[in-house]
This record gives sequence, C-alpha cells and structure tokens, in this order.
Amino acid sequence: MFERSRLEQVLGNYPSVLVGYSGGVDSALVAVVARRVLGRDRAVAAMGVSASLPRTQREQALAIARRFDLDLIEVTTDELRDPNYVANSPDRCYYCKSELWAKLSATARERGMEIVADGTNLDDLGEHRPGLRAQKQWKVRSPLVEAGYTKEDVREEARRLEIPIWDAPAAPCLSSRIMYGLSVTGERLRQVERGEEFLRSLGVKGDLRVRHRGSEARIEVAPSEFDLVRRHAGTIGKALLDLGFERVTLDLRGYRRGSFLAGESAQLELLAERS
Repeated sequence: MFERSRLEQVLGNYPSVLVGYSGGVDSALVAVVARRVLGRDRAVAAMGVSASLPRTQREQALAIARRFDLDLIEVTTDELRDPNYVANSPDRCYYCKSELWAKLSATARERGMEIVADGTNLDDLGEHRPGLRAQKQWKVRSPLVEAGYTKEDVREEARRLEIPIWDAPAAPCLSSRIMYGLSVTGERLRQVERGEEFLRSLGVKGDLRVRHRGSEARIEVAPSEFDLVRRHAGTIGKALLDLGFERVTLDLRGYRRGSFLAGESAQLELLAERS
C-alpha cells in the first residue's frame, strides 16, 4: 500500500474540516488533500470574496476546485467597511483575517464542519504576518504546520498530486500592494489589479507587484524581467498613467517580500511621468 504523506496523516485525523481557500498553492494543497482523505461530505473549501481578491486568482481557484471536485463555497467578506482595515497600518492583515475567519467560522458551523483550517506553512511563521494573530483568536488550525511542511514541501507534494499551480509565485491580496498609511479603497485596488494584469499580458513572468505609492506606481519584478519591462517601457508607462498614476518607476532592487517594511533607500528607473 502507498504510504500516506505527513499531510494526509494529519488531515486523516480531522473529523471534518472547512479549509480557508484562496486558490494559492498552500491552501489548494490542503483543500485537495482534505478532499482525498476525508471525502466530499467531510471536507469543504471556502473562499472569501472581496475587492482585494484578484479576478485571475478567483478564476484559478474555481478551476482547481472543478478539477479536483472540491465542495467550494464562496463567502463575501466586508473588510472595506472596517475603518481599521481601510486605514492600512502595518497590521492591516489582522483586520482582514479577523473578518475572514469570523465569516468562515460561521459557515463551518452552518455546514457542520468541526475544524476550520488554513494554508499557513512553517516558513510563514518567521515573516511579518499580523493575520496569524486573528487565526489564533478564531482557533484556526494549520495542518501544514502540524505536518512540518515548509514551502518547498508544499510545492513538492502539490507537484506530485498534479496541482497545476504547484510552482506559481505567491499571490497575496491586492491590498498588500498599497503603501502603509495610504487608505485602501476600491479604486486603488482596481488600479493595482489592472496594472498587474497589463504587465502579465506583455509576458512578465514570476513574482510581480505594482506597488501603489499614491501618485506613483512602482513596479517590482525579478531582475531577469527587467529587459522585457524596458522594451515595453513606453506602453507600460502610458497604460499606468491612464489608470490615474502620475509617475511610473521600475524598482532596481527587484521584487522582494515586505518591501514596504524594509525602509530601504530607493533605486529607481523612471519609466513615465505625467507632464
């Protein structure tokens, strides 16, 4: 008999579970494995839907749910009505996750699911993640942590199970692109989303962020993508100025997580500026 993975063993001991499902590789792996070991009646995937969820990520999440026959529920969240979230302090994610886990915990009770779980892995525990505080308050379990999975372990098991996004770059919510202290609004979320969609349409691969810094759109990509961005600088500049930005720059330090917290001196290449 094929030996169960550590994650399969952990989830196999859950009586039933509702998985907070974003469509990223971590939560997708948890949802797919829960469906495999517990069956459709005891495993539910629930996705919070709001203006901060990119359209392409929602479509990706739905496609994976269809492929693996997940029992998927879409739950509308209202974090944009919370002034603490809109204020966009460095602990913004705490308010977002508080809203999400409140809604998903209520959904779990309605569906008779005994455990609510997320896609946190071991590597996440060493990062700036205020949302983990909300997770603890709502008693959300982290089966990947319980199974001792790093991000590398997640990708390897997702590859083995043929989850198509096993090697996809991280895709946190759109609000993470807005500079701390700059209020989160539907319009700013749309500017970021449309800007990133446009860059993807030009062929930009890997990690990508359009950082919203008020009047400035600052593009972060891997250094290997700099040449492509430069070749299309005029087109990119026009597209982002048309979205309402006054200035468009390329960050020459390249993509890195948590750049709003780093406080590094800027190394920028100007791509466009409104005259």
